[in-house]
Amino acid sequence: MRITLVIAVLAAVQVLVNRLPAGAYVPLCAATAAVLLLIARRSGLTWADLGLGAAAARRGLRWGLVLAAAVLAVYLVGLAVPVTREAFLDERAANLSPGELVFRVLVRVPLGTVLLEEIAFRGVLWALVERRRGHVWATAVSSVLFGLWHVVPARGLTSSNAAAEAAFGTGSTGVALSVTAAVAGTALVGVLFCELRRRSGSLIPPVALHCALNSAGYALAWSAGRWWGEQLP
Repeated sequence: MRITLVIAVLAAVQVLVNRLPAGAYVPLCAATAAVLLLIARRSGLTWADLGLGAAAARRGLRWGLVLAAAVLAVYLVGLAVPVTREAFLDERAANLSPGELVFRVLVRVPLGTVLLEEIAFRGVLWALVERRRGHVWATAVSSVLFGLWHVVPARGLTSSNAAAEAAFGTGSTGVALSVTAAVAGTALVGVLFCELRRRSGSLIPPVALHCALNSAGYALAWSAGRWWGEQLP
């Protein structure tokens, strides 16, 4: 029952995100994360069950710093190599003003996207399923739902990202294939995030990795758009 309630809350938020003004995104995500934590605590889960216990925080922080540094190193290599540079040419980032970029990197991503998704998928959902069915089922359910969560944003991938357009095209078939690939890829990333959460006992490693992937990705895509903008679709 609690799992169904959590999924229903997330479905409602997915609808609201696409109907409310952009300024409501971060408050909505923060409020939703708080509601999900309340549901989890009322279900008898402890802070440690949710990956938010103090005992595992130091270990989680060490893992998080290493992961964030690794992501930045890989991104910089990818940006420097011409054959992989096209993946960074994304209109969604390139068209941001400097102020919008700073807000996206320092506020919208960590306090909106990452906060909600990590609390929801690696915190509350994972813990609820793990308590009943074990960590394998918890990881499977959390990761599949995490992939499906990205169906809507993935629909615009081929029209904004040069690498996605080159790989799939911009027709309806290409859009369908790109969405399928994005959902499957995001689900696999979800498995990695769940394993980091399970092995460390903390949400800090997946939070750090998620922030690094998204925030650094926006920053470098914005930079790539300024340096190699003529390659954008």
